[in-house]
Amino acid sequence: MNRDWLAWHSDYDQPGSALAARLAEVRGQVRAALDRAPAGPLRVVSACAGQGRDLIPVLAMHPRRDDVTARLVELDPRNAAVAVDAAEAAGLTGVQVVVGDAAVTDAYADLAPADLVLLCGVFGNVSDADVRATIGHSAALCASGGTVIWTRHRREPDLVPTICDWFAQEGFAPVAVGTPADGVGVGVHRQLGRPRPLPPGVTMFHFLPR
Repeated sequence: MNRDWLAWHSDYDQPGSALAARLAEVRGQVRAALDRAPAGPLRVVSACAGQGRDLIPVLAMHPRRDDVTARLVELDPRNAAVAVDAAEAAGLTGVQVVVGDAAVTDAYADLAPADLVLLCGVFGNVSDADVRATIGHSAALCASGGTVIWTRHRREPDLVPTICDWFAQEGFAPVAVGTPADGVGVGVHRQLGRPRPLPPGVTMFHFLPR
């Protein structure tokens, strides 16, 4: 049976939960990425964006908010509706929420390469091979000097060290990576090279049944 992804979000509201801790860390890293981004227009893409909790509350309070054009791609229309309401309530006219398959490269074609790429909630729900493939495509999704923020649990077998190696192979440098003791598995990598062209019509990953 597939997981109810609307109900899954309720753990974000539980103080002390792993998801609440992860959300706080991700938001801090989003804020830091916006702080260090160059002047001028900024592009942000978020895959499997859920209710937009990673980005929208940070963007609402950030001085760069009006510089940002963002696309949040979410398959569950119920979660997407929550994200739309949050963006509208914050007056974030540059935020677009799309109901669709976040795994398909076409969802990002006109915004890639982006200054900030969010892959939160992806790597813990797909095969190792799909994690590797998605990191490869991150080199096309992310602009030179841009940031990728990703999450992955630290349970054994811990894939995070290998994920960091894969990012390095694609021309990224680590900015921050959570330790096993943190338990929340948030990673941040910065694109050092020039982005590759984003191939059309490619499915980067498939969610595993839950």
